[in-house]
Amino acid sequence: MSSTNKQSVKKVVLAYSGGLDTSIIIKWLEETYGCEVVTFTADVGQGEEVEPARAKAKAAGVKEIYIDDLREEFVRDYVFPMFRANTVYEGEYLLGTSIARPLISKRLIEIANETGADAICHGATGKGNDQVRFELGAYALKPGVKIIAPWREWELSSRESLMEYAKQHDIEIDYQKQGKKSPYSMDANLLHISYEGDILEDPWNEAEDDMWRWSVSPEDAPDKPTYIELTYKNGDPVALDGKELSPATMLETLNTLGGENGVGRLDIVENRYVGMKSRGCYETPGGTIMLQGHRSMESLTLDREVAHLKDALMPKYAEMIYNGYWWSPEREMMQKMIDESQQYVNGTVRLKLYKGSVSCVGRKSDNSLFDEDIATFDDDGGAYNQKDAEGFIKLNALRLRIASQKGRDLL
Repeated sequence: MSSTNKQSVKKVVLAYSGGLDTSIIIKWLEETYGCEVVTFTADVGQGEEVEPARAKAKAAGVKEIYIDDLREEFVRDYVFPMFRANTVYEGEYLLGTSIARPLISKRLIEIANETGADAICHGATGKGNDQVRFELGAYALKPGVKIIAPWREWELSSRESLMEYAKQHDIEIDYQKQGKKSPYSMDANLLHISYEGDILEDPWNEAEDDMWRWSVSPEDAPDKPTYIELTYKNGDPVALDGKELSPATMLETLNTLGGENGVGRLDIVENRYVGMKSRGCYETPGGTIMLQGHRSMESLTLDREVAHLKDALMPKYAEMIYNGYWWSPEREMMQKMIDESQQYVNGTVRLKLYKGSVSCVGRKSDNSLFDEDIATFDDDGGAYNQKDAEGFIKLNALRLRIASQKGRDLL
């Protein structure tokens, strides 16, 4: 940002975790932009106490501090709509990091409007996807907002340089905690926890056993399977073993059950939107269960062509979310179609969790399209006339027969 633009920034809302990077950013913003800083800390179920961020922000001289519990909104308005589409990026990734960013962007803009701030600031690096996700969302919701991304401006390039900056500017840092800090770059919310960096930067290296935090290894999971029943309404899980749960409680409970059974571990190399390949490991136990449950419920209740169309469109929908286009007209258009398809996705699935796997062993629904009289291998009492299949096959073979008759040999 040019010096002229820097002078125009009077107040900025910072996405603040209370960690090393964002603690330094507060001071850096004051020095570089001479502006007032408002901090915003989002609780999206990352499993860490967020209240200490308030004390740290106060100690840094921040006057306006926002700490918001967004767990229910996160699962209800972002995770559940995404899972209605059975969304998976590049065949494996359940988009745990990606889906939290549009909510954080929205809240940053809301706070900017409430406080009269003219800029927002995030701590995402210039190499990753998060900078794109935060900023696309912000520009969609407030086109004229100024965005400050310190990692694209400052000369601090390592943890050591950040620590030195903190020391020089008397920024309070828990050095003991930093010394015990995981060697991995991690991101967590109610849907997942991710790990990048350190030995994972070599795709040949196997992740260390003690890296995983949410789940036991499948080898160490119980020898006896766990059975659960998930009840769905309009495509969303609303009850577990007959007990109704809020969206956040549902996902939290499924995380525990999945983790206990070694469910939801993933080690992938993915294609980042900025152009590079990145290796990451993920734990998404509850999401893995929900995906299997939802697909099983849809298999019973969705029309064949609707189900196939959803599957064909899903990779594009996943790409939109991964790349940061949640707040785009194309995602909203596709969401309306997906939501419309879910009106009959109601019922209960019985799932078996066993040593890292999730399998459906039963499903039932008042909206089922399964007709036992027609599907039976026993006497169907005339419900299905097998002679009809002859004409069906011949009509579908017509184009193939014509092509062959015209000399288009396949052998």
